[in-house]
Amino acid sequence: MSPLRATKPGLLVCAAICITSIFLYLRNPTHKGPEEEPIYPAIVECGFYPDELCSALFEGKGAAPQIAKFCNNAHGPEILTPLHTPGNCSRVSQALHFISRPLSAEETHFSLAYIITVPKELAMFVQLLRAIYVPQNVYCIHVDEKAPKKYKAAVQTLLNCFENIFISSKREKVPNMGFTRLQADINCMKDLVHSTFQWHYVINLCGQDFPIKTNKEIIHYIRSKWSDKNITPGVIQQGNRRSKASPSHPEFSPEGNSYVSPNKIFKADPPHNLTIYFGSAYYVLTRKFVQFVLTDIRAKDMLQWSKDMHSPERHYWVTLNRLKDAPGATANAGWEGDVRATKWRNEEGRVHDGCKGRYVRESCVYGPGDLPWIIQSPSLFASKFDSSTDPLVVTCLERWHRLRVLRQAEVSVEPHWRFPQQTHFDVKLNG
Repeated sequence: MSPLRATKPGLLVCAAICITSIFLYLRNPTHKGPEEEPIYPAIVECGFYPDELCSALFEGKGAAPQIAKFCNNAHGPEILTPLHTPGNCSRVSQALHFISRPLSAEETHFSLAYIITVPKELAMFVQLLRAIYVPQNVYCIHVDEKAPKKYKAAVQTLLNCFENIFISSKREKVPNMGFTRLQADINCMKDLVHSTFQWHYVINLCGQDFPIKTNKEIIHYIRSKWSDKNITPGVIQQGNRRSKASPSHPEFSPEGNSYVSPNKIFKADPPHNLTIYFGSAYYVLTRKFVQFVLTDIRAKDMLQWSKDMHSPERHYWVTLNRLKDAPGATANAGWEGDVRATKWRNEEGRVHDGCKGRYVRESCVYGPGDLPWIIQSPSLFASKFDSSTDPLVVTCLERWHRLRVLRQAEVSVEPHWRFPQQTHFDVKLNG
């Protein structure tokens, strides 16, 4: 790709208007004069950041993916600087653009709890947290026990500024899947039910998730379709209710999710003659159901039975939620519940138009070309994102999401809630 040159300011400030000519320019390097040396500018000289390029990406403009590769921006310094220079918490909150007041009366009276297993990238964690943060909600953060001390300290520095965000009192060494991941959620649930915060539902997230619905929209979805009910998509486990043990790689269902490991080692029958279901590791659960999980003997025995399973988090929540006497149970829900938007490899051509990023473990890690599909999804959240390889995807989605949040606000908007609108090129000219 021929580089965009800082010597052409007209080109640098008109991406949204001149996207076609830019595409031709990028494809035809002969346009530069023979006396010019190639220049590979940093993001500050790209000129398409942030709003011009993001708008083009959401509209699926042909040149945008090409420019996006050239203009990738991790946004790291802006996010991390306040954490490395801790001081007055109000300044930290404002510098990071956190929402500081409830945005409507409805949201004030319907608090949510979140369980977040933090990612390896600190910047991605801050972007995720500020996207879902409102002061009436409560957030339990699980930091991997094996994370570096500096990482833990940076997370703690941020959380010290918020009364409604805390680190789980008990930490696990959490892989992508397995019993410790399940245990990490339960540890947070224990902290949440004993906290002073009065929340209605709990939602779990991992570091590769990002919201595509606002807090108000999430509440509307729960109230309109799942009032006092749990959302745990899943179906009866294949193989006559018998679950195979680890280790091995999972097989995949038509829905794109793994069923059971294909080895020939079978566990004993489940306790209490439970019918084992297979489903999503992600959920939206009522407070009463969480209390049930922590106290019911069937739930406790099911947890012990799950210890050597390959992916117990894909069985545990959906199995307990199918018990007819469980609070908020949805015994016949099946795969209903738009919790996560994921592009699975085996659904390509049927459910989606292919992964524009790359497939990892059969699911798509999104690229810039996936943004139009993501924002059209009915799901509450999307997964997976990797800010270390495609940071512009999260940056653009975050800006789109924040504008949506502010448009729905029923209170006056504070200036620091808005992200900067000027381009980096404008900053250079005005600096």
